[in-house]
Amino acid sequence: MTTRYRFGCDLSYEVKVPTFFVFNVEAARIDNHHDLQERLVITPDYERRVHIVPDTQTRYVAINAKPGPLTLRYEAEASLKVHREAPEGISETPIHQLPLDVLPYLLPSRYVSSDRLADFAQKEFGHLDRGFGRVTAICNWVYENIDYRRGSSNEVTTADESLLLRAGVCRDFSHIAIAFCRALDIPARFVSAYAFGLVPPDFHAVFEAYLDGRWWLFDATRQARLDGLVRIGVGRDAAEIAFASPFGEMEPGPVTVFMERADGEAEAGERPSEAIATDGVAPPPVA
Repeated sequence: MTTRYRFGCDLSYEVKVPTFFVFNVEAARIDNHHDLQERLVITPDYERRVHIVPDTQTRYVAINAKPGPLTLRYEAEASLKVHREAPEGISETPIHQLPLDVLPYLLPSRYVSSDRLADFAQKEFGHLDRGFGRVTAICNWVYENIDYRRGSSNEVTTADESLLLRAGVCRDFSHIAIAFCRALDIPARFVSAYAFGLVPPDFHAVFEAYLDGRWWLFDATRQARLDGLVRIGVGRDAAEIAFASPFGEMEPGPVTVFMERADGEAEAGERPSEAIATDGVAPPPVA
């Protein structure tokens, strides 16, 4: 079953000096985003450079902007397909069987201080049965113990700092959960997305954990439906997939994000209880 969505964003800036911008706002070109139709308008129409990360299909566009007003408008439509499975049957992949390209998602990174949180993670979650349920327990803990508070963190806040503050926003919730997973030898990665039903609409941060040969979606904030996420970017943490990275002096304007059912239907009532993945067919197990 597929559901068609309409989504996108509007960004604006007042550029003070010549500034190099890198944007990551376009939907990833993965098979689950079926029949993707899109339009990206940057005004003024500067020459663009583009890059697509081969394995994740994360897309970057870069421009050199001159002083003056700058706007970006991205609008797209796609039919979202997801893979559903009963969570009880999803186990953790032994570390010696992990594909080598997954190993970087076991290591500490800029915002994910998994090494500093290893003792804490082992004490809280090390005794739990290994599998999908343990990652769910991590999400439950973060949801119950970290206050969702706008303005409580900024672009340099790390997972251990958010844990000490016991407050954060979606990126901080994901960074903490990812840190706990990595500390338990569960590969985990940061995901930015357009999220259906998120109030107020915004770029949303969730994460994926690698279990049983596939990447599975999790949202420690519980604010979005996992079967209503259109992936934008995937990285070790938020540093790699910011929606905008300006290198120069500029003044940002309001950010507007939207996502709605293309067929005009409202959000379905009960959220699915199945495990949700959007990474296509699972690879064969490593011997």
